[in-house]
Amino acid sequence: MPTIPDHETLLRKAFDVARRARDAGQHPFGAILAGSDGRVLLEQGNHSHHEGRDLTAHAERILASRASRAHPPSFLAECTLYTSAEPCAMCAGAIYWAGIGRVVFGQTERALKAQTGAHEENPTLDLPCRIVFEAGQRPTEVIGPLLEEEAAALQEGFW
Repeated sequence: MPTIPDHETLLRKAFDVARRARDAGQHPFGAILAGSDGRVLLEQGNHSHHEGRDLTAHAERILASRASRAHPPSFLAECTLYTSAEPCAMCAGAIYWAGIGRVVFGQTERALKAQTGAHEENPTLDLPCRIVFEAGQRPTEVIGPLLEEEAAALQEGFW
């Protein structure tokens, strides 16, 4: 029987990815993909300022695309995507289409919007990812918010 992953430990690894993204001049968001045994398979920070300016280069969307290319949906259904902030509607769609079975997030979209305001590089969609996933035909479990104060600290002074 597989071990139960420690969600807080793995979520903090996503926070570390977000810090590295911020240190590299990117928006401070990070995500990791863990297998059913809790082993980290992929990690991804935001890349909106690499190779030109692509504001769709969110950590979760890129990670979902990479995961989809690397693994079949049957495998991804047993995986968990850990992310520093709740996936936006675009990222939730990518996670759904990749077939990733679970999402664990730190800060909610609503809290992120309240914290960052109406910043032109982060016009946050106040649409919970649960609503996006519930519109789908296959289940995507959502756990969060977790460690929301730690997640919010990643954004402090950036916007």
